[in-house]
Amino acid sequence: MEQLTFETMIAVFEEIFGRTLFWAMVAAAVIVTLLYIYVLIRDRAMSMRKFLVAQLSMPIGAIAAVIFVQRMTNSNLRDIGGPVDVVVLLGVAAMGAVGAAILVYTAQSLFRGKSAI
Repeated sequence: MEQLTFETMIAVFEEIFGRTLFWAMVAAAVIVTLLYIYVLIRDRAMSMRKFLVAQLSMPIGAIAAVIFVQRMTNSNLRDIGGPVDVVVLLGVAAMGAVGAAILVYTAQSLFRGKSAI
């Protein structure tokens, strides 16, 4: 691989997760993002109570993302070979944490409605 292009990254992710699962995850991310934007526009403000609960879900999302990627790649924590592997693992954890927070906040807002506080 001489150059890192967007198409190369898509091919790598399709190879890791499988074409169907990868595009299902992309579709789910787009849907949750659109619902999150809808909730923010509808409520015109962020509820700090819902935001706190969403933040409390972040460690669970980080751990779940790391375990999911390790299962998909048939690897383990003892397979970490160097600093780049640690950076990638931390990136996966960060994306899982943020994704979980957005998902939990959106779900709370959609199912509980606009909060009074």
